[in-house]
Amino acid sequence: MSAAAPMIEVEHLTKRFAGVTAVQDLTFTVGRGEVVGFLGRNGAGKSTTMRILSCFMPATSGSARVAGFDVYTQALEVRRRIGYMPENNPLYLDMRVREYLKFRARLKGLGAARSRDRVDTVLDQCGLGEVTRKVIGHLSKGYRQRVGIADALVHEPELVILDEPTIGLDPHQIRTVRQLVKDLGRERTVLISTHILPEVEMTCNRVIIIKEGRIFAADTVENLQKRMGGGNQVIAEIAAPAADLRLAWEATAEIQHFDISPADGEYQRCALTPREGVDIRPQVFDLARQRGWALRELTRSRHSLEDIFVHVTRAEPEEEGF
Repeated sequence: MSAAAPMIEVEHLTKRFAGVTAVQDLTFTVGRGEVVGFLGRNGAGKSTTMRILSCFMPATSGSARVAGFDVYTQALEVRRRIGYMPENNPLYLDMRVREYLKFRARLKGLGAARSRDRVDTVLDQCGLGEVTRKVIGHLSKGYRQRVGIADALVHEPELVILDEPTIGLDPHQIRTVRQLVKDLGRERTVLISTHILPEVEMTCNRVIIIKEGRIFAADTVENLQKRMGGGNQVIAEIAAPAADLRLAWEATAEIQHFDISPADGEYQRCALTPREGVDIRPQVFDLARQRGWALRELTRSRHSLEDIFVHVTRAEPEEEGF
């Protein structure tokens, strides 16, 4: 995180609707230049938090600041610095792509010449060059999502907030949006909510997982994997007698536990648990080469973000270990 003030500062944020608490005592920060995944089940409070940060609704209590400005008392300053694409992308379907983006740029305070320049830039950035004169209502879902992202970017915001930007897209469209988010992360701070968890692993520096309006985990995926435990196991499939493998692993001080089971043909599947902080893969490779054993797999087993998400959102606070 930069030594400068964080891009987002949230402290004890709470939002209630008619007696129902949607967000409860949230406290977190997002540093400048970070790409952060904001995760949770439907109804967990993600969209509510994003709407508060984007000045679309006030909080019941607590505070939130964007780029040092309070989202309630300095909303105009915050809006100048945020590009927000909500889950239900509210586009004007009867307008053409270029005229819509020009219209939005002018609404966001850009002058005529600057609006033209920025529209040209975001059309290229979002891959919309082929559809600039098409009516938005005639576009595919994937192109509409890109128009929404272009809208969020047209005024050059410091912070981009994307709420489910890949919802309803096919795999090819998801890949396109993923690359766009990666590109955005090189220049801006990005807060992204999505249910496509592999996308988060590939694009985000850090994740915040909330459940029932409260934060249950906030860290890098790598650190969450370590805290889950059991995620540093090495799997090796080796063509060797099980007895010889057992003697080899017992003699290897860096291996705490191991399990050997038959695999296809002459191969044995070895599940090796090393001591904390030790990568035993080079050692296993060298041993197989020295003994003349055929080695067809040597991988490190890690918990996926999906494993972490399911664990966190299912477990009770006292059970989950976070």
